[in-house]
Amino acid sequence: MAEKVAIVTGAGSGIGAATVWRLADLGMTAIGVGRNLAKLESMKSGYSGGGRIELRAADVSDRAAVAALVKGVLHDFGRIDVLVNNAGVNAKERSLARVTIDEFERQVKINLIGAFQVIHAVLPAMRERKDGLIINISSIAAPRPSALAGAAYAASKAGVSAMSSVVAQEEGKNGIRSTSICPGEVDTPLLEDRPEPISAERRASILLPDDVAAAVAFITTLPPRAHVPEMIIKPTAHLYI
Repeated sequence: MAEKVAIVTGAGSGIGAATVWRLADLGMTAIGVGRNLAKLESMKSGYSGGGRIELRAADVSDRAAVAALVKGVLHDFGRIDVLVNNAGVNAKERSLARVTIDEFERQVKINLIGAFQVIHAVLPAMRERKDGLIINISSIAAPRPSALAGAAYAASKAGVSAMSSVVAQEEGKNGIRSTSICPGEVDTPLLEDRPEPISAERRASILLPDDVAAAVAFITTLPPRAHVPEMIIKPTAHLYI
């Protein structure tokens, strides 16, 4: 693990921040990526372990920024072993009666196209090394779409899961594995974009970011012969029907 390099997008808070910390604890060089460098620096300052964390400011929806990000990481570290596509957004106005076309487009651009752009950028280096692991943080809204998640978010995350599956099918021959993790409700800043505030009781019953980060860490420690195509992780108190 000490030689491995991981990129984690959406790393300023929530699942992304917890994942950076987990991967750094494993001994990897964990590169936290986000649009806001101040948030990334705050995330890094909150890390109490002894691992190596590097920061890069980039917007995954900006194709040129993504290309520059990956080029810079390869220049500085010579390899990219793991990509965790975690950057994602939602909005308060989620119903079909209220969501705008611009908002729908924004979520697809960041959640789905952004994830694809980072995958597209890292694949050549992974193919050359015949090794790589891509973990896409999707959502339980992909296999179980709901009005609570909203049409835009559910559609974008379903696209992420489908894309992840195709990447695994096409790139397995090149030693590249791709996994989608579909979390249920997680106590992250995205909760602030709920149409209605979440109650303290419900918040206490849902997943924590580190629960999802632990799943990411588990997948990264599997040997190359083992592939997890999809993982669904949900709060124990919530039904999955």
